[in-house]
Amino acid sequence: MVSWSLGGYLIMPRFNLRCAVVALGGNAISPTGEPSSVIEQFSHTRSSLKGIIRLLEQGYNMAITHGNGPQVGDKLLRVELTREQLPDIPLGVLVADTQGSMGYMIEQSLQNFLTREKLNRQVVTIITQVLVDEHDPAFTDPTKFIGQYYSKEEAETLSKDNGWTVKQYKDDKWRRVVGSPRPLSIVNRRAIRELVQRGIVLIASGGGGIPVCRDTSTILNGVDAVIDKDRSGAVMAHDIEAEEFIIVTNVDTVKINYGKPNERPIHRMRIREAKEYIAEGHFPAGSMGEKVEAAVQFVERGGERAIICALEDMEEALKGNAGTLILP
Repeated sequence: MVSWSLGGYLIMPRFNLRCAVVALGGNAISPTGEPSSVIEQFSHTRSSLKGIIRLLEQGYNMAITHGNGPQVGDKLLRVELTREQLPDIPLGVLVADTQGSMGYMIEQSLQNFLTREKLNRQVVTIITQVLVDEHDPAFTDPTKFIGQYYSKEEAETLSKDNGWTVKQYKDDKWRRVVGSPRPLSIVNRRAIRELVQRGIVLIASGGGGIPVCRDTSTILNGVDAVIDKDRSGAVMAHDIEAEEFIIVTNVDTVKINYGKPNERPIHRMRIREAKEYIAEGHFPAGSMGEKVEAAVQFVERGGERAIICALEDMEEALKGNAGTLILP
């Protein structure tokens, strides 16, 4: 068997182990309503990795993706506050920035865990581009709110000056909106697959990935958009031939009739059942909808199972004792 060295570590190819993609929500690192200083984010990052460590102890090969909603919002605010002093920064570059900064936090925290547990695994962050269709309907009617709140007058001025699309968020608050196109493929998928198969833990496609389109000459170009991280995670899990796709969120299970007197948790769903629930409107867009659709897409394309669970329930969910399991 061929081996190779990375940073002084001997890396052995691991072609026969199970592979999983774990999708962490951006709120796992910056919980809503809590301080978002770097110190706090490092603390939450360390807490969010315990279930991942258990998987690595079991010998899983793995790629980790993560949301970036709170973090990219902070970066947008910094851009807007310094617009008079510094050049504007495209949204795709801000997504790349969060891939680097959040990848650094996850990478360092996870590597420290592995060193302490004496697990000889390396962790690498890849700045990941994700291909989207420039004709995706999401560009025609953008709906993804980003950035800070404005009055109607401020929003209209910014829209005129910067070419933004703005929409009413609620009451008298307006915000910028961008498209959220469906991911088609991971541009870096071959490198990610080869590294993961060799036992290296990859942090990839953060924030849903940097959205790019190909022009007629096959040249890649960035676009101002935001890709849903769960949909992108499902594509990456398929592209790297993972058996399992685990979506970590802030609820313990998927529920139907959510918020109603007849609310009911669903612990196990077949693809057919999940599609029926989606058609009946049980999983609205912007909350559970994208997660269930991503899980169904992964399993429908050949994945063995997808899991949606709370961060603290991840270990039990892998045993089938918590969360929601989606099966073929």
